[in-house]
Amino acid sequence: MAGGNDAPFTIDVSPRIKRLPPYLFARINALKADKRRAGNDVIDLGMGNPIDPSPDFVIDKLAEAAHDPKNHRYSASVGIFNLRREVALKYKRRYGVELDPNTEVVATIGSKEGFSHLMLALLGSGDTVVVGDPAYPIHMYAVALAGGNVISVPLGNDEAFLARIEHVLKNLYPRPKLIVLNYPHNPAAVTVDAPFYEKAVALARQYNVLIVNDFAYGETCFDGYKAPSFLATPGAKEVGVEFSTMSKPYNMAGWRVGFCCGNSEIVRALSTIKGYYDYGHFAPIQVASILALRNGDEFVREQCLIYEKRRDVLVAGLRKIGWTVENPRASMFVWAKVAEKHLAGQGSIDFCYRVLEEADVAMAPGRGFGENGEGFVRIALVENELRIKQALRQMDAALNGRKRHVRPSNLSRADMEARPASAIVDAMQDAAGEHGQSSLIGG
Repeated sequence: MAGGNDAPFTIDVSPRIKRLPPYLFARINALKADKRRAGNDVIDLGMGNPIDPSPDFVIDKLAEAAHDPKNHRYSASVGIFNLRREVALKYKRRYGVELDPNTEVVATIGSKEGFSHLMLALLGSGDTVVVGDPAYPIHMYAVALAGGNVISVPLGNDEAFLARIEHVLKNLYPRPKLIVLNYPHNPAAVTVDAPFYEKAVALARQYNVLIVNDFAYGETCFDGYKAPSFLATPGAKEVGVEFSTMSKPYNMAGWRVGFCCGNSEIVRALSTIKGYYDYGHFAPIQVASILALRNGDEFVREQCLIYEKRRDVLVAGLRKIGWTVENPRASMFVWAKVAEKHLAGQGSIDFCYRVLEEADVAMAPGRGFGENGEGFVRIALVENELRIKQALRQMDAALNGRKRHVRPSNLSRADMEARPASAIVDAMQDAAGEHGQSSLIGG
């Protein structure tokens, strides 16, 4: 066209997108998708994506509420009052924590969305956040997207870890604004007891720094361990908030229901951001979630026993392969240090790629969670015990040269019928290329 511009049309994305680090899981995800398209039965232990169904009584309530046309309208971005009240009641019942549902509880579209929006609410350009390394990726990426900077310190659960944080608070100027805690930890399955939070709160008060605790795995505990809530610590509500979720304890990952509770000013800031971004969950999801919180304690206990049995099978099998593995007392992951002879000089990303290639088993490489994750893998307890044993046999064959029982390259009808429906959907989605970056690090 006359007078037109012949220069190529370009898209200049936001600097916040350019600040995101390289995606370290891309090769593994691509290989997993390729293998599934070819008909290989990949055993995916990479993502903490429960295959077990949500409670029947919760599903029934969802269906019932969905038939009520009053529930088809826009909802409230902070969550309906009865849901927030039920969260407060559960905190009182389980942890002895008093919460005002009007000012100290906000419902979020999963804890991941809630955390990300909270960073937008609390951080400005150049603000600094202290995060343990390794870390759940969104604890770093959300800070970057909000324009902040991450200071990583080697992860721990003791006074030495808090001393490392204090060293940063004492010597960095401007002083960090926020500390991110995450216990039970993802990916490392590290846990704490109540005195740890008492010291953390004292540190926050001394240096006038906020605390955000990600408590997503707070109810997924084993061997009689009961993870303490940060909010049960005297003075905790003065300095911070805690995120919880229904994804893991209630097998409601796809429902995307989470909560941020604690300091009223922080909750109000998050509520303000959410008011600009969303209209909250579909109301029937919230109604069904109320029933889960109210009547689901026994379901949560039973699910913990399922994960505990899977953990025992996995840990025993990894030790038999030749790895030194601790028995986690919480979370739905085993954080395993790979034997040097099996790494064979490779980093954890290349190692996981090799295991997927040779054994048809997908795991999350520790390097994807930070520099201190190198040499480790995160293995999710999302498959049943038989599938975990099969994965271990295939890994043993690939890593130790033992004979592998050859299985058909294509899933038979009997195989498909024997697998959980959610696993079949995962395979279909991967084959169609629908899994994005979250397929290994999303949970």
